[in-house]
Amino acid sequence: MSKRDYYETLGVNKDASADEIKKAFRKAAVKHHPDKEGGDETKFKEINEAYEVLKDQQKRQRYDQFGHAGVGGSSGGGAGGNPFEGFGGFGGQNGNFDFGDGGLGDIFGQFFGNAGGGQRGPRRGRDVEVSLTLTFEQAVFGTEEKIEITMDDECTHCKGSTVEPGHSMKTCPTCQGAGQQTRIMNTIFGQMQQAVTCETCKGRGKVPEKVCTVCNGKGTERRKQEMTVKIPAGIDDGSTIRLKERGEAIGDGARGDLYIHVRVKAHQKFTREGDIILSEEHISMIDAALGTEIDIETVDGKVTMKVPAGTQGGTDFKLSKHGIPHLRSDARGPHIVSIIVDTPTKLSKKQKELLEQFNGAKKRGLF
Repeated sequence: MSKRDYYETLGVNKDASADEIKKAFRKAAVKHHPDKEGGDETKFKEINEAYEVLKDQQKRQRYDQFGHAGVGGSSGGGAGGNPFEGFGGFGGQNGNFDFGDGGLGDIFGQFFGNAGGGQRGPRRGRDVEVSLTLTFEQAVFGTEEKIEITMDDECTHCKGSTVEPGHSMKTCPTCQGAGQQTRIMNTIFGQMQQAVTCETCKGRGKVPEKVCTVCNGKGTERRKQEMTVKIPAGIDDGSTIRLKERGEAIGDGARGDLYIHVRVKAHQKFTREGDIILSEEHISMIDAALGTEIDIETVDGKVTMKVPAGTQGGTDFKLSKHGIPHLRSDARGPHIVSIIVDTPTKLSKKQKELLEQFNGAKKRGLF
């Protein structure tokens, strides 16, 4: 399936300036944000992808010259595309080559002395993934959130040891404490030895004298847990927080990790670009001409901002230190306010006469 042209996605011409591309992105992102009524997640992702390329001058040049293939986004396996696209694990930088049980790993193990089913490091519980939705303000200032997860936790009776209290572990009678067994394999090269994990002790070399009567030697119980998670100030939509050893427990082994995927709800007034908060304010044509002061809503509350006389529509004003906090410092980005000048559509006869007089005076060079 071919991708849409990035310029078409943002609704700009190919000779658009960086500022035009940025403004088109802001407008489209607000319109299609998935957490907003009438939003479209697919279009929102397309808009972000297009902007990530076109805002970068080098990426944009490569895209203009080679199309999607020039920025790593082949649109259908054509010349210059990724020949391995569609085959997970061969896609460039994310090279995760997992052959799985019974695949090439077992074949290589049979010929080179290490079985695919052999022991592969310390026992470890499964990783757990959860999603957490925050408001715009919670993401800006950080928060503490309670989450509930149902997962395998340490057995309260044996404390995860798998052994009935009052008893101990003993040497595995199958592997004699080695944790591995040796078996003979018939291959095209003749008989070969293969070391595999002991099926009785699962590689530990020891087994309980008596297994726990509550968890039946599993070492864990499945139950609901409640935990408080600290969310750092400045976290962005789509970020992931990793909490080491807060995942599922496993008998006589380490816990897995907990991964929290963060979603941030769209704000009715603000949008975000990195550490910058963006918003728009409408003023009348008269206020733009004569100058005025207006109250600006920020995440810190209302701030009075001076709009000088002669301000043109589309002018941006910066409110320093009212934007997004940096994750690794106390600094904050700015809040950028874009001014929209409203042109009146319904005028009284008197108002029309005054504007016509002003326009005539302007033509005669009086202003």
